[in-house]
Amino acid sequence: MPAINVPQPEFMEDEEISIFADAVGKFYQQHAPEKRVLKWREDGQVEREFWNEAGQAGLLGVSVPEEYGGHGGDFRHEMVVIDQQAKHGVEGFAASLHNTVILPYLVRHGTEEQKKKYLPKLVSGELVSAIAMTEPGVGSDLQSVTTTALKDGNGYRINGAKTYISNGQTADFIIVVAKTDPNERAKGISLMLLETEGAEGFQRGKKLDKIGLDASDTSELFFDDVFVPAENVLGGEEGKGFYQLMGELPQERLIIAMGAMTGIEKALETTLDFVKNRKAFGQTIWDFQNTQFVMADLKARATAAKIFVNDCIAKHLKRELDVPTACMAKYWVTELQGEVVDKCLQFHGGAGFINDYPIARMYRDSRITRIFGGSNEVMKMVIARSM
Repeated sequence: MPAINVPQPEFMEDEEISIFADAVGKFYQQHAPEKRVLKWREDGQVEREFWNEAGQAGLLGVSVPEEYGGHGGDFRHEMVVIDQQAKHGVEGFAASLHNTVILPYLVRHGTEEQKKKYLPKLVSGELVSAIAMTEPGVGSDLQSVTTTALKDGNGYRINGAKTYISNGQTADFIIVVAKTDPNERAKGISLMLLETEGAEGFQRGKKLDKIGLDASDTSELFFDDVFVPAENVLGGEEGKGFYQLMGELPQERLIIAMGAMTGIEKALETTLDFVKNRKAFGQTIWDFQNTQFVMADLKARATAAKIFVNDCIAKHLKRELDVPTACMAKYWVTELQGEVVDKCLQFHGGAGFINDYPIARMYRDSRITRIFGGSNEVMKMVIARSM
C-alpha cells in the first residue's frame, strides 16, 4: 500500500490517460535505465541524444496543438510525463521545464509565425529550451533585470549575464528576459527568442556545482552584443514580457508543488520500508512509538497536502487557479517537503548521510524547491497582498 492513499481524482479517470501513462513508463524503462541515469549524475547533465529520443517517443510538447507539430493533449498528459519520470527515477531530464514552463509562452503569447517556426522543432527535440530570467544581482525581483535588448537596425542587440539557468549547457533555444526600455521597470521588459547556433557574442559559462540535482545542468550565460531579428520579440510587441511572465507563473508554481508532493510520497515510502526492516535494541525502528507518531503526523499532513494539490490541478484544468492559491501550494507543499525529508533522513541514522541511499539524494535535491519559481518569502508576500 502506498504511504499516502488518496483516491485517484476524477480528472485522471480516463482510459486514454491510462494508456498514455503505460507508454511513457515503458519509454523511461527502456531509455533511462539506472545505469544511464547514473552516468548523467556523474556528468552533471542529461546527454543531448536523450532529448531526441524523448521527442521521437512523443514526450515533448504533449499539449502543443497538432497544427504546430504537437500532440494535442492537455495538462493531464503533461502530468503523466512528469509523474512517470519521478516514479522511474529519471533524474535531470527537464521535461517539466521544457513542456510546462517554456513551450506555453510560445503557445499562448507567440505570433503565428513564431509558433510555426519554433514549436515543431521543440516538439521533435531538434531544439531544447531554457528560459533566462535570473541574473547575478537579480533573483525574484524580475522588474529589476539589467540585461538589455536595444534596437539596432532591423533587430536588437542583447547585452548582459544570466545565472542559475536550468538546461543552460544543453539548450539551443533560449527565452531571454531583457529590458527593451531600461528606463522602465515592468513596462520595459520584453522576452527575446534566441537560437544559440551561430549566435555571435553568446557564450555559456561554467556548469555550476550544486549541492543537489546532480544530473541537471545549471549554468551561467553571457550575452555580448548578441543580435536577434525584430521578429524575435515574443508576441511581436515590446514591453509585454513582464505580463507574459506573470501569466505563466501560476502553472510553474503548481508544477513545483506537484514535484514536491511526489518527493514527499517517495520519502515516506522509502522510509517506511527502511524502518520496518532495520533493527535496533532488539526490535525494528518501526516498533518504537516515536517512529510511529512521527510517521503518522507526516502522513496526515501529506494526505492533506495531496488533496490540496489535486484541488489546485482541478482548478487549473478549468482555468480557475488564481495566483495566490498557486503561491500557497508552492509555499506550503515545498516547506512540508523539507520537513518530511529531514525527519525521514533522521530515521535512517548514519545511512541517511550516505549518498548511496535515496533519502540522502532526496535531502539534497529538495532544498531548491523553496527557492526556485520565486522564493517562499515572495510567495508569502503575494498571499498577504490577497488578504
